[in-house]
Amino acid sequence: MLLEIDNITLLYGRIQALHGISLQVEEGEVVALIGANGAGKSTTMRAVSGLRPVASGRIRFAGQDITNLRADTRVIRGISQAPEGRGIFPGMTVMENLEMGAYTRRDSAGIQADLKRVFELFPRLEERRRQAGGTLSGGEQQMLAVGRALMSRPKLLLLDEPSMGLAPMLIQQIFTIITEINQQGTTILLVEQNAQQALSRAHRAYVLETGRIVKTGTGEELLHDSAVKDAYLGVA
Repeated sequence: MLLEIDNITLLYGRIQALHGISLQVEEGEVVALIGANGAGKSTTMRAVSGLRPVASGRIRFAGQDITNLRADTRVIRGISQAPEGRGIFPGMTVMENLEMGAYTRRDSAGIQADLKRVFELFPRLEERRRQAGGTLSGGEQQMLAVGRALMSRPKLLLLDEPSMGLAPMLIQQIFTIITEINQQGTTILLVEQNAQQALSRAHRAYVLETGRIVKTGTGEELLHDSAVKDAYLGVA
């Protein structure tokens, strides 16, 4: 098991955001978290990446307890996140943003190989390599956020709302690339409002409501689940 989350709770001040979340991600999988705004999806991601401390419960990664590890140490262990809202460095060039993704690494040959991989996945980034990140379109910034996360050569890639704010054609392109990244061997934990796309690509998925997991199954099962259809797929 690559990632095991065991009964975690998480607080924002006095407000409890997560209520005993437990989930697992096997190596090689795409696992999706779906749910309404405020359900706890992004908070779960922040708990995994180390950006928010958990109040109770355990998080294990590759068999090791990482519950109390700092976020930067988790990157070195193999967890990398493309955050909600992209979070690129707007004043830095595309190339500098990608180099920042590899800041924990010292293997020059491996970094160059991964840079080539990112440019093959996102040819537009190579065309824009000397352009400031803040001048890119929304779709290009999302590509840059994912590319930067890949530059740490993660075992687990956390993608938080990768299709947010994108045109329908770009949404399809981003999800095609997500599938390709997974087929190349990267395990993915995906948070996504576009439940149709997420469940179509996911091996397994969890449905969150108000900080609790209320349903789980394969992507295919949840795509055809009547309650999921009604709540998240716009189908009664």
